[in-house]
Amino acid sequence: MSTVLSPQEAEEFANQVRSFLESNTSSGKGRDLSAAQEFQGRLAEAGFAGIPFPKEYGGAGLTLEHERIFRQVAQGFPMMTGELVISHGMCLPVLNEFGTDEQKRKFMPDNISAKTVWCQMFSEPGAGSDVASLQTKAERDGDEWILNGQKVWTTLAHVSDYGVIIARTDPDQPKHAGISMFIIDLKTPGVEIRPINQIDGGNHFNEVFFTDVRIPADNLLGEHNNGWRQATAMLMYERVAIGSLNAGKITQPMYDVLAKWATRNGSISDPVVRDELMQIYCMESTKSMVAMRNREEMKAGKAPGPGGSLGKLYGSIIAKRFREIAQNIAGPATAAWEGEGSDEEALAVNMIGSLSSGIAGGTDEIQRNIIGDRVLGLPRDISVDTGVAFKELKVGTQRS
Repeated sequence: MSTVLSPQEAEEFANQVRSFLESNTSSGKGRDLSAAQEFQGRLAEAGFAGIPFPKEYGGAGLTLEHERIFRQVAQGFPMMTGELVISHGMCLPVLNEFGTDEQKRKFMPDNISAKTVWCQMFSEPGAGSDVASLQTKAERDGDEWILNGQKVWTTLAHVSDYGVIIARTDPDQPKHAGISMFIIDLKTPGVEIRPINQIDGGNHFNEVFFTDVRIPADNLLGEHNNGWRQATAMLMYERVAIGSLNAGKITQPMYDVLAKWATRNGSISDPVVRDELMQIYCMESTKSMVAMRNREEMKAGKAPGPGGSLGKLYGSIIAKRFREIAQNIAGPATAAWEGEGSDEEALAVNMIGSLSSGIAGGTDEIQRNIIGDRVLGLPRDISVDTGVAFKELKVGTQRS
């Protein structure tokens, strides 16, 4: 289908989206998975789910221009699908890019409609920023793979139906080789999921253990022993998803929070506070424009590249500045509060949660390395393990 819409077609589609959202969105449910699934189901019924994906795979069969219009209109409404950002922003595009036709027909429709929820299973106790040091292994046994190992910091694993997992399939190859990607049903015997309780009261993260878990051979996603290519693509999708969340127009959500507090306590008249507020306003405006550029590149058919790390890193820098300014403006309310559901509680939880922005999806240091190497073309760090078989390396928790 042509990616160019006439002004009339664009306006008609925008009006359809606006009408749907006016009737189906409500505030306060952005972090409610069941509400997100219910809303996504209604989106699918209305033809607004998986907008650019083919109909035979459960999508709407429309264009990336339709997707852009939807995102732009949706900016004016409560975000209802925040809990599906991994399922739809990371797992779905990887399924679409690397899955076989059979896999796409089997898994994508339920993913798009949120009948199933997916998670990403990369990090391990000894392989965080250096994901290629992973030790979870998959060994072929006839028509199945046998999986053993552990993952950690897996977001929403405890409520997910499937995971996209990478495992070592050939330890005789160097660490970035000999890795494969699989689709795993999390209800398979041998999978144990343990939620991790967080300081903000949530339990989004999990550690997951695999003991002789049998995966059908058909669940190999992409090429055998070339999983690092798929993993890199997924990380790029992840950084675009995180760095360009809600990218449809220029927004300043953190500025809005700070301006509200400064107005509430009267510090809005302080010239220093006003200067700090404008710093955040400008930073968020710039980040929005970078995110919109990334989305436009994807609309043009370009796969996510290292530029996605720009938005991811800048989001972390903004979060750090937000914390500093919030403490200046709101004082003790950023750390202590009375009354559940109060503005103070919302601010404190926001402060605590923002600390993860420099870690989740790849640390700031990793993003700077990617930007330096693949965006600016700076010399790479010296690598001492190039060409060395993984089993010979002393990496992570591997000692023998």
